[in-house]
Amino acid sequence: MRDWWKQWLTTNMGWSQSLLLGTLDILLVLALTYMILVIISERRTLWMVRGFILLMLASAFSGTLGLPLLNFVLEKLVIGCAVAMAVALQSEFRRFLEQLGRGEFRQLFQPNRLAVPKSDSVIDEIVDAVKELSKNRIGALLILETSGPIDERDFSVPGVKLNAEVSKELIQTIFQPKTLLHDGATLIRGSRIVSSGIILPLSGRTASRQLGTRHRAAMGITERVENCICVVVSEETGSISLAERGTLYRPLTIRKLKESLEARFSPTVDREAVAPGLFSLGRQLGGQTLAFVLRLLRLPLIASRQKNKTEK
Repeated sequence: MRDWWKQWLTTNMGWSQSLLLGTLDILLVLALTYMILVIISERRTLWMVRGFILLMLASAFSGTLGLPLLNFVLEKLVIGCAVAMAVALQSEFRRFLEQLGRGEFRQLFQPNRLAVPKSDSVIDEIVDAVKELSKNRIGALLILETSGPIDERDFSVPGVKLNAEVSKELIQTIFQPKTLLHDGATLIRGSRIVSSGIILPLSGRTASRQLGTRHRAAMGITERVENCICVVVSEETGSISLAERGTLYRPLTIRKLKESLEARFSPTVDREAVAPGLFSLGRQLGGQTLAFVLRLLRLPLIASRQKNKTEK
C-alpha cells in the first residue's frame, strides 16, 4: 500500500503542484475581493463591484478559451472601469492606501461597524440648534460620526475634549462668536459631544467662491474619512449645508436636514455591511476546501477497490 502511494504521488506531483498553485491563486483573489468589500462597506455600491468582478472573470475566460479580440476588448473595458471606480470611490481607496502605508493590515480585513443609530431626541437637539444658529446667522460646523470612531490623526488639530451630552443650548453656546471654540468644528459621537475647536484639513477641490472655510473643511474631512457627515451653517447667509463623501448638498431647509439625518442614522439596508466576518468566511472556505481535498483523496482508493473486485 505504501509503495502504491509513493508511485501515485510521484506520478501526480506535477498535477498536485498545479492544484496547489491554482488554489493559492483563488485564495489570493478571494482575499483581495474581501478587502474591496471591506473598503466599500455599503450595499448601494456592491452591484458596481459585482459587475467589475464579472468583467474580470469574463476577460480571464476569454483569454483561456483563445478569443483574442474579445479578450482585448474586455481588458480595455476592465481598465476603464477600474479608473472609474477609483474616481467614484476615491475616499475608500485613500483610506486603503493609508492603512496599507501605516502597516495596519488587520484593519484591512475588519468590516466597518454598522451605522450607529441616533435617537430622535438627539437628532431633534441637533436640528433645533442648527435652526437657531441659521436664524441668527451664526457660523457652525458639526461632525457626526456614522459608524466607527474617527481617528484623531485625520484632524489637523484634535481640539478640546468635552465629553458632554448633546443639547441645543450647548451647541449654540459653543458657536457663539465670543467663545474660544467657535472657529473650529465640533465632533458628535452617538449622543455625546466629544470635542470642540477641531481644525480640519481643507478640500483640494475647486469650489465656488461663495463657499467659505467651513464648507471647504467639511468637504475635506468627508473626502478623507467616509464614516462621518458634516452639517455647516454659513455665517454670511445662514444657509444650511450637508457634506458627505466630499460632496456638499446645499442649501437645505430645516425639514430637509431632519429627514436627511433620520435617513442616515436609521439602521437601513443601505448602511448594512456587505462583508461577512473574516472568521466565518474562513470557516466556510476551510470546510469546503477540506471536503474537496478529501473527495480527491478518496478517488484513488475507490479506483483500487474497483480494480481488485474486477480482478477477483
